[in-house]
Amino acid sequence: MGTEDIVSAMREVASRIAASREYLGELDGEIGDGDHGTTMAKGFGAIVRAINEIDPETTDISAFFALCAGTFLNAVGATAGPLYAAGFLRAAALAEGRDTMSAGEAPLLLAAIGEGIAARGKAIAGDKTMLDVWLPVGQAARELRKAGAPTPEAMAALAEAANRGAESTRTMTAARGRAARLGERSLGHVDPGAASAAIIVEGFVDTLSRRLG
Repeated sequence: MGTEDIVSAMREVASRIAASREYLGELDGEIGDGDHGTTMAKGFGAIVRAINEIDPETTDISAFFALCAGTFLNAVGATAGPLYAAGFLRAAALAEGRDTMSAGEAPLLLAAIGEGIAARGKAIAGDKTMLDVWLPVGQAARELRKAGAPTPEAMAALAEAANRGAESTRTMTAARGRAARLGERSLGHVDPGAASAAIIVEGFVDTLSRRLG
């Protein structure tokens, strides 16, 4: 797995986020201010433009994720900006100085993104945030890696964990962010940050599964 593979995955993520912009906005409009879809599309759109300016063959994986971090943060000043920047920087640290990684390490990149977000955001499982996706995805990635699960099986399991995590927020009461002001009224709604996190995980998983076989 090289930078070109991860660039392809990031492009796919950006495409899916852009296609889901209205959906994410509708989810956010139910319990927030309605701008989550616009915010995420803006951030990943900026990443795509930055990608267009680099040569993947001469950019190592760590440098690529560092570029994503800085670009997303500059484009998105809202809460999601620092969180995803922290996640991408954690992935950059995992890949420090490496031009390639084994296919079996692909899930660990997603785990690293979640760890960075968790360290910056301080939320916990059950708070009805994007971490209700990223935390179970990270746990699944580490467990599957330890068990030596084949890459296709591991990637499919991560997508399942992401979707379960997003759907689980429907039964939660928000404890963080604007939605926390709604209290019990936030019940019955999927958290928009969790929904976009699931889209990101699926985009990475589907693309890398195709490219890495």
